[in-house]
Amino acid sequence: MKHIARKRFGQHFLTDRAIIDAIVDAIGPQPGDAMVEIGPGLAAMTQPLVERLGRLTVIELDRDLAARLRSHGQLEVIESDVLKVDFTELATRLHPLGGQKLRVVGNLPYNISTPILFHLLDHVAVVQDQHFMLQKEVIDRMVAGPASSDYSRLSVMLQWRYAMDNVLFVPPESFDPPPRVDSAIVRMVPLAEPPAIDIRLFGELVQTAFSQRRKILRNTLGKWLEARGFSGTFDVQRRAEEVPVHEYVALCQAVQPAAPNTQT
Repeated sequence: MKHIARKRFGQHFLTDRAIIDAIVDAIGPQPGDAMVEIGPGLAAMTQPLVERLGRLTVIELDRDLAARLRSHGQLEVIESDVLKVDFTELATRLHPLGGQKLRVVGNLPYNISTPILFHLLDHVAVVQDQHFMLQKEVIDRMVAGPASSDYSRLSVMLQWRYAMDNVLFVPPESFDPPPRVDSAIVRMVPLAEPPAIDIRLFGELVQTAFSQRRKILRNTLGKWLEARGFSGTFDVQRRAEEVPVHEYVALCQAVQPAAPNTQT
């Protein structure tokens, strides 16, 4: 029986075999990898992945699709909203002795892609790498450099912790039904030696900076710094999009106390 894509789940099923093969080659799965696929759908990418891996864990919210996937003997199926999955616990369960990190892949639902990226950021310590299909415009923002129109809060919040590359363009006709947007594949590799920052403070700082991106920072971040008694030097005569990631990180480190929420 044909599965009808459900709009409420943001379902668009990948059907182009050449694109699927290119994605799997870009991921480079190896036997024994602790890989987790988010939103396997009709298993278009799942099957070639599991053929190389031998075993694969998948996270699927749609109960009908989850039931289909359970019939595959080489899959562990987690029927859940991915935002409720504890990836740190999952890594421990898959490898109780530790030493092996998760490789996370998936065609992320367009309507909740950013919340998923931030959810995984909370579990980055147990992740080896991530390969995701997303709207091309989202990936453009993720990898953008300062002084460009795509440089945004998302750019800063991810680039402080990951090295990222746009590795493959995926046109709408590769899907059924075709989405109204272009897609692409992003590779995200956690930095080996990330700066130690209070991630909650950093998130507040960056959100404040980009809250009115057309205005100079004196009107937004400047007031935020004053409220915290910041006495250091930081040029607030710039717009948020003109400040590189490393300056936001250094500012957060200068503002933060020796905080329990520090993340590396």
